[in-house]
Amino acid sequence: MDFNESQEQGLIRESIRKLCSAYPDAYWEECDREGRYPDAFFKEMADAGWIGIAMPEEFGGAGKGIQEAAILLEEVAASGAAMNGATPLHLSIFGMHPVVVHGSQAMREKYLPAVARGELQVAFGVTEPNAGSDTTAIETVARKHGDHYLVKGRKVWTTKAIESERVLLLVRTTPRDQVKRKTDGMTLLLAELQKPEVSISPIAKLGRNAVRTCEVVYDDLKVSVDDRVGEEGEGFRYLLDGLNAERVLIAAESVGIGRAALRRAVQYANERVVFDRPIGKNQGIAFPLAEARMRLDAAELMVRKAAWLIDNGERCGAEANMAKWLAAEAGFFAADAALQTHGGFGYAREYHVERYWREARLMKLAPISQEMVLNFVSEHVLGLPRSY
Repeated sequence: MDFNESQEQGLIRESIRKLCSAYPDAYWEECDREGRYPDAFFKEMADAGWIGIAMPEEFGGAGKGIQEAAILLEEVAASGAAMNGATPLHLSIFGMHPVVVHGSQAMREKYLPAVARGELQVAFGVTEPNAGSDTTAIETVARKHGDHYLVKGRKVWTTKAIESERVLLLVRTTPRDQVKRKTDGMTLLLAELQKPEVSISPIAKLGRNAVRTCEVVYDDLKVSVDDRVGEEGEGFRYLLDGLNAERVLIAAESVGIGRAALRRAVQYANERVVFDRPIGKNQGIAFPLAEARMRLDAAELMVRKAAWLIDNGERCGAEANMAKWLAAEAGFFAADAALQTHGGFGYAREYHVERYWREARLMKLAPISQEMVLNFVSEHVLGLPRSY
């Protein structure tokens, strides 16, 4: 078993660190405070070709794997960008995965190169107010009329809706009470967002405020049949194809946030003098930071294992879910320890750890809650009865 990164992976890590060094914590604090999308950062990442890292070469991407994408996103988060920097890239790098795998050749040729170049931004519309984690209970419907669908319904937590031209939208094309399995009858559409039939309202939220998350209402939005991903009624299955990879990338970002927080905490613990000694001499400060490092390193190992399994075509449902759970816990533990290390100053924006803390907390909720991961492990790994 080889734990060393390849030369190419090492170069990716080094290149991302160098690019991110031009965007210090002050940049991200300002974007977060003002609710300003990080256009300059996103454009530079796109111009350098990083948006297409995991897309096929024939569509303008680099054709790399989840291992390389995870390295990229971990380093972005670890630079201090945290989720304000990682999320815009994550959605473009991975959000189009169903199109890559299941879209028609014409659809892939039309949209993927533009996404890889950073010229087309795409949001992801799945969650609804009355459905939550029960995706099969969505109520947004699409009725077919000749060569197009009319979409009507409401989605919540659609991240990047304001900045995106398109949304990968999960809709019901067959009512739930008319299908054999509740997962049938759902369809994926690559719909336009900036249309009069679409109302977008940002949701005021705790963190990651540079990237707005929105409630989106669709009132008979017209979507061409040509913009349907794959076959009608198979949308839920198409989504499942990419869930493991998404969880691995989120896990990598969680580890990155933890490393950013730990770096600041260690620096502060070495420099802050109270009672004529650096506070890092106190075990009450040192031990939580040491524990944070161990938790992060352990989580990173599971992230690497899950990413390797995906890239080698192996089953990895358990590992991907475990990586997400472990990394979310480790990242938040490190951010919380960093805030505590700073004492009262940890609550001040100028020290940045409060921003890490707010953004690390998100990872215990999205894209799947910690409790739902435990449900998966209980049932599919331990063989216990299904609990929901």
